[in-house]
Amino acid sequence: MSDNITVRRVGANEATEYIAALADVLIDCVEGGASVSFMLPISRETAVDFWTRIALSVARNERVLLVAEDDEGHVLGTVQVVIDQPENQPHRADIAKMLVVRRARRRGIAQRLIAAADDAARAAGKSVLVLDTVTGGDAERLYERAGWQRVGVVPNYALKPDGTLCATTFFHKQLA
Repeated sequence: MSDNITVRRVGANEATEYIAALADVLIDCVEGGASVSFMLPISRETAVDFWTRIALSVARNERVLLVAEDDEGHVLGTVQVVIDQPENQPHRADIAKMLVVRRARRRGIAQRLIAAADDAARAAGKSVLVLDTVTGGDAERLYERAGWQRVGVVPNYALKPDGTLCATTFFHKQLA
C-alpha cells in the first residue's frame, strides 16, 4: 500500500464509478465494528444499495462526497458533507460516514478527510457543521483535535454492528 494519499471531491458525473470501491470500504468498517448505521452481517447488496443512493444524492447536489485514494487508485477512506438542509438552516451542513479501511488507519487519512470536509463546507457557504460518533471511539479524539466542540452524549443511542447498544457523542464546529 502506497503512502502517497490524495483526498479529493468525487464529482456528480463520476460518483457511480466509485460505488463498488466505497461498498468495500463500508463493508470493511462495519465488519471491523464501526457503528455507522449498519448491522452484521452486512451484505454486498446492502452496501451497494447505500452507495447508489449516495451517488444519486451527489448528482442532485445534496451532498459532497470526498474520497482518500492511494496512488494506485485504491479507495482507503471517505466522508460526506450533507449540504442540503432545511430552509431555516442554509448555513449548516452535516458530516456523515467518515470511514477509513482498517488496513490504512493511523496514517492521518481521517484527519485529512475531515480537513477536506471543512474546506468543502466553506466552499458551499456553510458556517456551522454538526456530526455524531460512537462515544469512546478513536473518531471522538480525532474530532476534538480538529477543533470540534462536544455538545453532549446520548446513552443507548444506537446499536453497534453486533447488536450491542452504544452511546453517541454529538459535536459541532463553527467555521471561520
